[in-house]
Amino acid sequence: MVNLEWYRTFKSVYKNGNFSLAAKELFISQPAVSQQISMLETHVGYKLFNRKSKGVEPTEYAKLLNNLIIEALDRLENVENGFRSKAFDANRLITVGISKHLFSSIGSHLIDKFDYIDFSFYENNELFELVNNKKIDYAIVTKKIETFDTIQKELGTIKQIIVGSKNIDSAILKSMIKNADYSAVENWLNDQKWYSHDSGIPHVKLFWLHVFNKKRPSMVSNYIIPSEYEMLEMLSRNSGVAVTWDINAQSFIKEGKLQIIWETNQMPETEVYLLSGKHSGFNSAAQGIEEELKKVLV
Repeated sequence: MVNLEWYRTFKSVYKNGNFSLAAKELFISQPAVSQQISMLETHVGYKLFNRKSKGVEPTEYAKLLNNLIIEALDRLENVENGFRSKAFDANRLITVGISKHLFSSIGSHLIDKFDYIDFSFYENNELFELVNNKKIDYAIVTKKIETFDTIQKELGTIKQIIVGSKNIDSAILKSMIKNADYSAVENWLNDQKWYSHDSGIPHVKLFWLHVFNKKRPSMVSNYIIPSEYEMLEMLSRNSGVAVTWDINAQSFIKEGKLQIIWETNQMPETEVYLLSGKHSGFNSAAQGIEEELKKVLV
């Protein structure tokens, strides 16, 4: 039976004109090279190399054999190298940065896709610096920060909504919203117990700015829980309301643990991007991340 390693060895000896150089190139011993060439000569029935003082010289049969196999062998090696590269790219450890507030709803979906991921929790600006300085491979961000050395791919959109615990009667509020009585709506919201993931209440401020045209809401957060997912988990077990990303509340609403209090078109959507270094190109790992997260952010 033909052994392809014989032909690899033949190619290297033919190119280098020397058994020792071929052995170094192939990372095998010189006796192994000699043995494989001898076995190939036995297989084809012709002498392939004549020994000289400083190496070997191909015979006419070797020249003919080289012409017959070189193109096919090169194609085979290209396929093999491409397969190894893709397999390595798919299975190597990749480093992904993401906000801790979006990990459970977005980042966690990558775990089924890849075998090795090192996650880091940072916010947009820090994530950009990490990718730009080549300290992590990819980042999932909610800010447009494309530069010469980085590229971004849009994955989808998210937006802020107001959710509440399932024991809250929101019928009166929804009637006020329907009648566009925003002063009454604001008063109703101010009377609720509020949960937030940040003492600076960035989500609430943004909501109040777009909906009530006020830079500063008059409500006060009752509970500050510095992880949006954990905040929603606590809210689902107690009573109150919160402004949150719709993607984070999705599973809680589907399971009946939380209810949508207010989802308004006055709130703008926020794009979610995959950020990577431009030098590395958008390889198969990046394509896998993009494909997986686009399913989530439909």
